[in-house]
Amino acid sequence: MNDNKVLACVDQSRFADCVADYAAWAARRMDAPLEFLHVIDRHPEKGSGDDHSGAIGIDAQEHLLSRLSAEDEARARNAREQGRLFLNRLRERALAAGAARVDVRQRHGELEQTLTEQENGVRLLILGRRGEAAERTQRDLGRNVERVVRALHKPILTVTEGFTPPQRVMIAFDGGTVTQRGVTMVAQSPLFRGLPIYLLMSGKAKKDARRQLDWAGNTLEAAGFAVTSALTPGDAETVIANTVKAQSIDLLIMGAFSHSPLRSLLFGSKTADLLRSSRIPTLLLR
Repeated sequence: MNDNKVLACVDQSRFADCVADYAAWAARRMDAPLEFLHVIDRHPEKGSGDDHSGAIGIDAQEHLLSRLSAEDEARARNAREQGRLFLNRLRERALAAGAARVDVRQRHGELEQTLTEQENGVRLLILGRRGEAAERTQRDLGRNVERVVRALHKPILTVTEGFTPPQRVMIAFDGGTVTQRGVTMVAQSPLFRGLPIYLLMSGKAKKDARRQLDWAGNTLEAAGFAVTSALTPGDAETVIANTVKAQSIDLLIMGAFSHSPLRSLLFGSKTADLLRSSRIPTLLLR
């Protein structure tokens, strides 16, 4: 198994083309193979819609079960065929965008579990911030995003609708282990090579904040990046959002979901809030 691939997780929504475009961009810059993964969710509760209540004889029951099984099998075949055509179209789109090696894979199952099984072969995961369910419910953030990000341990690029090749990148740096690893990753990866980096540290004041920020800036500059550093006190979410707008940032890098799911449920999540309010792709670090 290749452990350097870009994995693009797609569903049959209008956001899939945007995921494909960012995935092709990343694979091209990283000179990495690209794979599109489409997970067909099982819905065993779906039936024919007929009323099967009441007492029925043994022969009728066997006939009913046989018919329902045949209907389920037909639905599964139809879903596979639709998925195959959908994936082949995205593959052609990525090849036309310059990705050199593109594969497709379709699986039945549950998204989070499937991605966890695939994780060891992944260098970067591309995920739409919204999908089919969000289209129906008009949610700002797809229901799978937080679960997937919490479950995996690889960088995840969550993308919004509309592809624009990133030109100005910002790292929301907090001095912690996760964002330190993120700085090192950016310095070593060809993904952002040649792009200016805005390095922002905000939130509660720390006595060693300047030293940590200098380390991050020096690490990136040593790798050849043009770096602008800023130490801006204040609420991190507000400062990040304001800086993205003021500096015309078109890709954000930040740590994700540092607290437990229970704590996020009770007190909210800064990561989720930023993803809901942000209109630019965000690379989440775990």
